[in-house]
Amino acid sequence: INKMTIRTFHFNPIQVNTLVLADEETGEAVIVDPGNCNLYEDSQLQEYINEHNLLVKYILNTHPHIDHIAGNDWCVKEYRVPLYFHAAGMPIYEKAFAYAAAFGIEQAAFPLPTAFLKEGDVIRFGNHQLEVLYTPGHCDGSVSFLNRADNFVICGDLIFEGGVGRSDLPTGNEALLLQMIREKIMVLDDETVIYPGHGPQTTVGYEKLNNPYIQ
Repeated sequence: INKMTIRTFHFNPIQVNTLVLADEETGEAVIVDPGNCNLYEDSQLQEYINEHNLLVKYILNTHPHIDHIAGNDWCVKEYRVPLYFHAAGMPIYEKAFAYAAAFGIEQAAFPLPTAFLKEGDVIRFGNHQLEVLYTPGHCDGSVSFLNRADNFVICGDLIFEGGVGRSDLPTGNEALLLQMIREKIMVLDDETVIYPGHGPQTTVGYEKLNNPYIQ
């Protein structure tokens, strides 16, 4: 069995979960939601990747909110790899500079994506793959990354342990958010691990039983 390592970092003032997924056999890796926003956080990420001899293949964003994209520029320059996110997030992404200032995140640049993700796309690295699910509701351009072989889904700010993402921000939509959770996430196996954008990981089965928003 080809094993995958998933390492979570908690970056920036909003404590986003930045994930590094790596194929243990080939060392190929992807960085999801790089939230690193200062030299100390950059070096934490860099040290981990160097220490494990990882070869970063892609930078992926679940959605274009500042806490999930603050490290895009550093990662793209450091690893010279493609950046992917969903086209519907572009209007929010284009305002990232203003949001960064509001949150005290000092990022000077936000690189344009190499290509846009869409529902059904498959991202391959090493012996693993992530399937793209379009899951708006928290904001336009929100996607989740599903790995069926290893039974996990990375869902940004769609659902959290015992909670759901905010829908009161620009382009948020509570009815759509709950619909996406029901139609795209709750249909997965109960054992499927959910990696949210903030807070601890959980499972589909746990949320079915315990999440008051989806009863």
